[in-house]
Amino acid sequence: MFRIGFGQDLHRFAEGSSLRLGGVSIPFERKLLGHSDADVLLHAIADALLGAAGLGDIGELFPDTSEENRGRDSAEILMICNEAIENEGWKVSNLDCVVSAERPKLGALKKAMRDRIAGILGVEPSRVNVKAKTGEGVGPIGRSEAIEATAVVLLESIKE
Repeated sequence: MFRIGFGQDLHRFAEGSSLRLGGVSIPFERKLLGHSDADVLLHAIADALLGAAGLGDIGELFPDTSEENRGRDSAEILMICNEAIENEGWKVSNLDCVVSAERPKLGALKKAMRDRIAGILGVEPSRVNVKAKTGEGVGPIGRSEAIEATAVVLLESIKE
């Protein structure tokens, strides 16, 4: 048995220098604004996992009204979501992601993000794909006001 999940997230830029995408720290003159570390890619993946397993969404499990989640590492959030789907009898079959950002340029970082995500989820890197797109100068992405990520995951049953 299989299930498909979709996740999406968008965070706007703020002053700072602690940008994290896909669990990877990226030197950049700005950071993403959020209650946690604002890793849009890991948030989109977490939502995809939860949605496929019928477990709600990231905001239900990690509300931005909770002080416990302030500055929280999104890798920890994704690990908890992965454990939750495994407890329901599911595992990641494959994952396909898109990060949309005008800046910073992400092409050279895709492999590091893929490897980090695979490590968090406990799957082979070949089961994870990360693509990078720009906004072509259009909208909040194109004007470098925000970064958006989407993720599609295929879960397979681990129940015997």
